[in-house]
Amino acid sequence: QVQLVESGGGLVQAGGSLNLSCAASGSIFSIDVMGWYRQAPGNQRDMVAGITSRGSTNYADSVQGRATISRDNAKNTAHLQMNSLTPEDTAVYYCAALGVRSGKYYYAAVWGQGTQVTVSS
Repeated sequence: QVQLVESGGGLVQAGGSLNLSCAASGSIFSIDVMGWYRQAPGNQRDMVAGITSRGSTNYADSVQGRATISRDNAKNTAHLQMNSLTPEDTAVYYCAALGVRSGKYYYAAVWGQGTQVTVSS
């Protein structure tokens, strides 16, 4: 079974930064994409950033230029750093692993439990 565990988050002042980490556990052969999504109350879950196994990245327009996603394929970890936070960044942030190959199994998507990020003005 593949599981994702997130760390980081918490309360951050506006203008500050956040660092989120995600670690995938289990007998993992490969993960196509690791990414971060966020969901604010009353809103849908939206993609924040994603990174392929080859290192290609994609960012939501709302975080472009102030977010950096990275991953370590050997350790099956991903990290998100985001600067210049505003209250609009307040949300539950979820780590996602897309296209996970584990033994004879293939998982289209595996989600972490989410971590709350609150940006105070």
